Amino acid sequence: MTKAAPFSAEDRQGESALVSVIMPAWCAAPWLERAVLSVRNQTRTDWELFIVDDASTDDTAAIATRLARDDPRIRLLAQPRRSGAAQARNRAISQAAGRYIAFLDADDCWLPEKLETQIAFMERVGAGLSYTGFWRARGEKRREVAVPESVDHAALLRGNIIGCLTAVYDRERLGTRLMPDLPLRQDYALWLEILRELPRAHGLTTPLAVHHATPGSLSSRRLRAAAATWQVYRREGLGRGAASLCLGRHLLRRLARG
Repeated sequence: MTKAAPFSAEDRQGESALVSVIMPAWCAAPWLERAVLSVRNQTRTDWELFIVDDASTDDTAAIATRLARDDPRIRLLAQPRRSGAAQARNRAISQAAGRYIAFLDADDCWLPEKLETQIAFMERVGAGLSYTGFWRARGEKRREVAVPESVDHAALLRGNIIGCLTAVYDRERLGTRLMPDLPLRQDYALWLEILRELPRAHGLTTPLAVHHATPGSLSSRRLRAAAATWQVYRREGLGRGAASLCLGRHLLRRLARG
């Protein structure tokens, strides 16, 4: 399990951030500023942003340093060696002050009203875990990725509909939740863990983020991604037959979503 100590508002120790944004970055120099600007442009301003440089070999650290210098809400954490997205995210989560934990990768971005709309939605429905629709962009082309209004553990096993760039969880409901240390699909594994405890996650069907399909990104390596999904199913305790069935459904869903 990846559950750490319980969290309460008092743990913030006077910090003004309600939302902690977690952004791992590895060789993200071409896109990092776009992602950070989408956070800085949020209509809700009570956030902090952790950029975790995962031992990049390009100008990621220099760009992040400049961005952090320009906005005191931005913090740069540097990994001494490349450790992967799960460890990078977990380092930031462990230092976060906010009640809500939100995720954004360095090559994606949010629409300006994302945090304001989603946090208000979570407060209204009492959601411990929420997600939204998003756009998938390939160059100049965009395609909307639709999501259901809610999902439970059984439905999520049939395919991950929670885009990491849209997910937010409530630490007052769940405590501090770290991502399983998997090379891929660690976000999917975390959502499944959470939904063993919550009856469902709640979704906003409005697209509030943009996933940019980046050549060479981890998610574009399809065979590795399928193998990682299989590992998640086995980690959930599924036998080979059940895992094979879920993986088939998962791949069909991803094909349908483009």
